Amino acid sequence: MSGRPHGPALSILIAASCLALSLCLGSTPSYALSEIQREDLPSPVTPPANGDSAAPGTTVPMPEAPGTKPADGQPADDTDKSEPEPPPANGGITSPHADPDAPPPAVVYDLNTLPEPVKRMHGLIVEACKSGDIEKLRPLIGKGDSMTQLSLGDIDGDPVTFLKGLSGDGDGQEILAILEEVLSAGYVHVDTGTPQELYVWPYFFALPLDKLDPRQRVELFKLVTASDYDDMKQFGAYIFYRVGITPTGQWLFFVAGD
Repeated sequence: MSGRPHGPALSILIAASCLALSLCLGSTPSYALSEIQREDLPSPVTPPANGDSAAPGTTVPMPEAPGTKPADGQPADDTDKSEPEPPPANGGITSPHADPDAPPPAVVYDLNTLPEPVKRMHGLIVEACKSGDIEKLRPLIGKGDSMTQLSLGDIDGDPVTFLKGLSGDGDGQEILAILEEVLSAGYVHVDTGTPQELYVWPYFFALPLDKLDPRQRVELFKLVTASDYDDMKQFGAYIFYRVGITPTGQWLFFVAGD
């Protein structure tokens, strides 16, 4: 795979994630990340200078805090003092999360340090990618409750057909190239000792993007473009494709978005 991504664009992944939590990217997402379904993107959150509510279609207003004046001018109902439930510490099983105040997890490249079931599944996926035949992924994806999650939303029909639909060439080679490139990056071991324990590729999943060093940014640009990197920094996390494998060797997810 070349140094520039040919797969679904990051900026749309931001949109598709935030608005629909789904990667229903249409028939041929063989574009730079920022090119897909741009019309679905939310506008940047930029409060107007005069303090009035924004005109429809120009900005996405920030949520009103309890006791403040909502956009319609009516007093806000602040009778409910209950605190919202905080998000999971890891941002959700498939969702990127990087706590800027916490020490970053170790970035590991040596596959020999993986538990044998994880190493075996990693090798099987890479082998399938190198074959160029997307059908080779079918037994690894599985089915039923243990099937690999391929979208943040539900998918209809056959999972391999779904993956072909994400691939711009229509036969699945592009998505195989992306998957192989993701698995060629360093990985992180997250949530050790918990039910959510995972090995996740690429390591950008768990690192603050604004703290990547120059060498790490070079590695990131093997997967996304510089403009996609800027979009992700504004979003606050890496949200391109990532792979999660459990300590027991189950291929848990291959998703993009948040």
